[in-house]
Amino acid sequence: MKRHRIALAFSLALLAPLAAPAVAGTAAAQAAVRGDIVAVASGSPRHTTLVAAVKAAGLVDTLQGTGPFTVFAPVDAAFDALPAGTVDTLLQPANTSRLAGVLTYHVVPGKLDAASLAARIKAGGGKATLTTAQGGTLVASLDGDRVQLTDAKGGSAHVTAADLAASNGVVHVIDRVLMP
Repeated sequence: MKRHRIALAFSLALLAPLAAPAVAGTAAAQAAVRGDIVAVASGSPRHTTLVAAVKAAGLVDTLQGTGPFTVFAPVDAAFDALPAGTVDTLLQPANTSRLAGVLTYHVVPGKLDAASLAARIKAGGGKATLTTAQGGTLVASLDGDRVQLTDAKGGSAHVTAADLAASNGVVHVIDRVLMP
């Protein structure tokens, strides 16, 4: 029963738009491949800070690579919720490596779609440890019917839209910035 609730929650999350409103509205439109990871994020009006940060960190070519990648993409409001000055500080050229570390902490090598993530959580007795491209770990679990990711500092984010297909992986939208 719990697995069916997870699948239902992920299916419903597909209806939440990542890309421009013109493609929102049907699960089929959300599941359509819209280019690589960077193109998917760039097509979203809710991910302008993430896209700017990826460019500032010099990660565009990496995230346009063959992958596959699983990206947990924080929305602009997630960056806005960080302490005042955090984003501006991270975007300074002197902090490029620190910014890259924060961003690659949101990337898991391989393609981990909603069904695979749910299976890993179930197999782990309610938790799945994910190793990020940054080298740290995230813990995935369920918070009711929602997938929750817990970072190294104990902060958490929820997946608000899942399985946004890219030619080189998958994007899951999250509501908080995760910190290594």
